[in-house]
Amino acid sequence: MAIFMGFEMDPKLSVAEVQAFLSREFPQMADDYRVEAVGPMTAQIRLSPDTKHLRPGGTISGPTMFSLADCAVYLCVIAMVGPEALAVTTNASIDFMRKPEANTDLLADVTLLKLGRGLVVGDVRIRSDGSDQLVARATLTYSRPR
Repeated sequence: MAIFMGFEMDPKLSVAEVQAFLSREFPQMADDYRVEAVGPMTAQIRLSPDTKHLRPGGTISGPTMFSLADCAVYLCVIAMVGPEALAVTTNASIDFMRKPEANTDLLADVTLLKLGRGLVVGDVRIRSDGSDQLVARATLTYSRPR
């Protein structure tokens, strides 16, 4: 059992349960994302890009990376609190740092910095699979229904 600021913080849902939630609640995008790992206040989400994710020049588009960051924090929240489909993004900031590797999956590593009853703040680091260099970093805030 993981403890964070005196509270038990193990995920309520497993990798398979988070993936099933995504498939059930968001079938239109479930094939784009794969839940690789969930842990105490963390998750790793994979995007295997195809031509719809590319911009001119053959690199992965900024909106695709933003979508990955947003989805990754959302899925980390779901893993921690259970299937609470009504959590919504209230703020987001993203820095694009370098061009992703061509023809390579993107990995989003999420750390929740705050998991409150009303607000959740998450940090996302996106990198090309097989590389330690960040291609983007984002901070997102979610509002949870009460």
